[in-house]
Amino acid sequence: MSRTRISVNLEALKLVNELLNNPSKFGVIIKEAKSGSSIIDAGIKAHGGFLAGKVVTEICMGGLGEARLLHRRYGDTDLPTISVFTDIPAIATLGSQFAGWNISVDGYSAIGSGPARALSLKPKSIYKMIDYRDDADNAVLVLETSSEPPEKVIEHISKLCNVKPENLFVILTPTSSVVGSTQVSGRIAETGIHKLAKLGLEPRLIKYAHGYAPIMPVHPDRAQAMGRVNDAIIYGGAACFLVEFDGTDETLRGIVKKSVSSASEQYGRPFAEIFTEVGFDFYKVDPNLFAPAVLTVSNIGTGKTFSAGRINAEVIVKSATL
Repeated sequence: MSRTRISVNLEALKLVNELLNNPSKFGVIIKEAKSGSSIIDAGIKAHGGFLAGKVVTEICMGGLGEARLLHRRYGDTDLPTISVFTDIPAIATLGSQFAGWNISVDGYSAIGSGPARALSLKPKSIYKMIDYRDDADNAVLVLETSSEPPEKVIEHISKLCNVKPENLFVILTPTSSVVGSTQVSGRIAETGIHKLAKLGLEPRLIKYAHGYAPIMPVHPDRAQAMGRVNDAIIYGGAACFLVEFDGTDETLRGIVKKSVSSASEQYGRPFAEIFTEVGFDFYKVDPNLFAPAVLTVSNIGTGKTFSAGRINAEVIVKSATL
């Protein structure tokens, strides 16, 4: 894999310093692990909200994208909404933001996303596909978890990233928190790119990306909270991409048609209902369901634009009020 001058970890560290330098403003709690690593609690004991969620979303994108907070009406319900965009989509999303690191050490488990993945190469297939890796001396990792990682987990992460523990920064974002809900909705562009890649579109052909999704209300039950954050993307998320596609427009049209959540046979009900029905077994959930509600692709080379899917406000409102 070729090296690049862009370091997602160094770019993200600039944003991490915003949290470290003003924890009261962002509602986060800073703790130093025994090893010297910085632990930033953004929602376990901390009350971090939309401001922290915006920054954490940008950290997840390796500092190569921006997030904005707004609101949008879904049916008869107004919900806060996050809009994200990047001019370096493959690296910002698949190379950093993608939640692709399953961490499991001595009974502790969490899902890791963010720049540190580009050091540990989790998973390697992604980095081979986009021809990218980072070699920074600092590592920034966002963990979806409801508990603080033990020291052994910190050591495990540091080792795989090949950085000194004191140069590791870990941000904790429970799904049942405003920050957690915000940063998951902020993955709308990443979700679209990941789906397009699965359908055969080379990610490096995607030159510009934008997306938005509702930020769902926090639910104290972890299963319901997980259902809501998935519904935000599946039924309320829209992603737009500009690509330099080297195939025919008809081929691109066919890819776009298959790239939205409504292409799944399980589409149409809140994710919590579907997940309960399959016995909480992710392997029984149709992978085609994990896609944006709406996806639009414009081919820079031909000027043609193709779109598929629709915002399903009915399911969004049902999910938000369960």
